[in-house]
Amino acid sequence: MKTLGAFPALLEAFFTDRLMRQRRASPHTVASYRDTFRLLLGFAQRRLNKAPSTLVIEDLDAPLVGAFLDHLEKERANTPRSRNVRLAAVHSFFRYAAFHDPSHAALIQRVLAMPSKRYDRRPIEFLTRPEIDALLAAPDPASRVGRRDRTLLLIAVQTGLRVSELIGLRRQDIELGRGAHVRCQGKGRKERCTPLRSESVAALRSWLHECKGDPSQPLFPNARGGLLSSDGIEYLVAKHVATARQRCPSLKRKRISPHVLRHTAAMDLLHHGVDRSVIALWLGHESVETTQIYLHADLAIKEAALARTTPINVAPGRYRPGDSLLAFLTSL
Repeated sequence: MKTLGAFPALLEAFFTDRLMRQRRASPHTVASYRDTFRLLLGFAQRRLNKAPSTLVIEDLDAPLVGAFLDHLEKERANTPRSRNVRLAAVHSFFRYAAFHDPSHAALIQRVLAMPSKRYDRRPIEFLTRPEIDALLAAPDPASRVGRRDRTLLLIAVQTGLRVSELIGLRRQDIELGRGAHVRCQGKGRKERCTPLRSESVAALRSWLHECKGDPSQPLFPNARGGLLSSDGIEYLVAKHVATARQRCPSLKRKRISPHVLRHTAAMDLLHHGVDRSVIALWLGHESVETTQIYLHADLAIKEAALARTTPINVAPGRYRPGDSLLAFLTSL
C-alpha cells in the first residue's frame, strides 16, 4: 500500500483524491469540509503553538478533537447539530487516513469512536407576516448595500433557498419573463427551479438593472464584486434583525438565523394549504418526511385540527378559567 506520509499531504489527498475525484462531492460538501478543517487547524495551532503545515497526525488525537468540539459549542456558540456536522467531516478524513496510514490505527480508531452528541429537538423558529415586513423594511433603501440586502432577504423568505444556494446564484440563474423563476443547484447536485412572486420579480428586475454585469457574475456580490460568504450572509441577517427588533418587539424573543428564513418560506406555504410533498420539492428535500417538522411548529395548525373535533353544541376555542383561584390551580 502506498503511504502518503506527512499529515499535510494526507489532508490534501483527502480533498483532491477522495472527495473530488473518487466521490465527486458537490462544491457545497467540499466547502463544508474545508471550513471544518480550517477551524480545526486554527484551533490546533493556538493549542499546540505549531503551524498547520508542521502538524503530524499524532497531534490530532481524540483529546484534541474533543477539545475542538467543546470550543465550537462554548466559544463559537455552535449548536450540537453544527458540532455533529464538523465531527462527521473529521470522521470522514480519519476513515480515509485508516487506509493510507495504518501505522496510526489505534489513534484513528479512538477518534472514530467519538460519538455524535444527542440534542433536544425544539420546535423550529419562523417569522410571522408582521415580522417579515419589519425585517424587509430594515435595510436602508438609500444605499446600494441596503437595496442588495433587501432583495436578498426577500428572495430568501419567498423561495426558501439554503444559504449555500443563495451564495451560488448567478445573474443567469434568474428568469423574469413569463413563468418567472430562479434556478439553483442544491444538495446532491440536484437542480431545481423555484417560482417567483410579482414582488420578488419587481425587486430583482430593479436590482439587476442597478447592478449590471456579465451573466456569470454573482447575483448578490460582496463589496469587491465576488461571492458573499456564509458568514457575510449571517452577519447581514443579524444586522437587519437587530434593526427590525426596534419596531417589532416579538422578534426579541426569537433567535433568527439565515436558516430561519428558509423555515419561514416553508411555513408560509403550509399556511396556504400547500401539500407537504410539494413543499419538499420546493425546498429540495430528499424525503417528504423531512417536512414533518413544520406540522409541529405552529400552534394555529394544531388548534385548527382541534376545532374540527369540538363536540356538538359547544363553542370552539381555547379554555380559559374565569375565576382567579381556578386559574391558579390550573397553572400548577
